[in-house]
Amino acid sequence: MGDRDEEGVRRFVEHMAMSWAEWGFPRMAARVLMVMMAADEEALTAAELGDRLEISPAAVSGAVRYLIQIGMLAREPVPGSRRDRYRLPDDAWYQASSLKGGLYKMIVDMAGQGVTALGGDETASGARIAEMRDFFVFLEAEMGALLDKWHESRRQPRVHPTGLRPEDARR
Repeated sequence: MGDRDEEGVRRFVEHMAMSWAEWGFPRMAARVLMVMMAADEEALTAAELGDRLEISPAAVSGAVRYLIQIGMLAREPVPGSRRDRYRLPDDAWYQASSLKGGLYKMIVDMAGQGVTALGGDETASGARIAEMRDFFVFLEAEMGALLDKWHESRRQPRVHPTGLRPEDARR
């Protein structure tokens, strides 16, 4: 195993969080998520998250609440304490992506109402909203199959981009 470069880890966490924030993800939630992803520990307390990120308990609280809501973090009690620990759920990316299905349906339904309110898809504004609706209909239809394909690929032995298994690539 290689030596962990803590300064490199901090740069990675901040750079990834900034990228996620540029894509519209809440910045503090992105920072917490990346710290969790980069942690060797299976779970961290709010205090540990705050210390690693040098942020307030309130900032940690808001970030973990958001991450729990979207399925990217799980809360578990610390036995014999009033504190909680946070961990990444098994297959977190799959779980979070599968939750989006309800969002797609909601967007499709609302967009359909918008098309009607705008006078149908023959109008310029109605056509734009109809295209958005159709895009999310497509995503909703394809996401299930795509997630199934991902889940199946996780059952297969992992192969490094060089064609080697990860354990062979490290040699």
